[in-house]
Amino acid sequence: MANNGNAGREESTDPRSKNKLKGGWGELAAARWLERHGCVLLARNFRSRRGEIDLIAVDGDCLAFVEVKLRTGTGYGMPSEAVTRWKAERFRYTAQYFLLRHPELSALQPRMDIIELLELGGSVYIRHDRNAF
Repeated sequence: MANNGNAGREESTDPRSKNKLKGGWGELAAARWLERHGCVLLARNFRSRRGEIDLIAVDGDCLAFVEVKLRTGTGYGMPSEAVTRWKAERFRYTAQYFLLRHPELSALQPRMDIIELLELGGSVYIRHDRNAF
């Protein structure tokens, strides 16, 4: 039996781990995009019992709660189409929970955004949908 240099390591074939890596890359790209456009990032992956918010940032007088969606094609539609009514409700609940934990931010106008990243032909397209839901 030949040693292929991976002794003791298992290579993951689980597509969920690949998606998790891509999702992390997408969130990082979205965070950098927000910062380049003047936003101040406050939190990444904020969790509550009912859900998670990918990014939370101050954008002028708004507090942007951002859902990041990444796809590598349009076969299943645009990335933002994956945000269902159920997901939006959980997202709002988590945003309210964040505001309860951070009353010092209550003067800012809350806003629910989606940043979509679409990877096509080696290029990545970014669209920021403010007040998406």
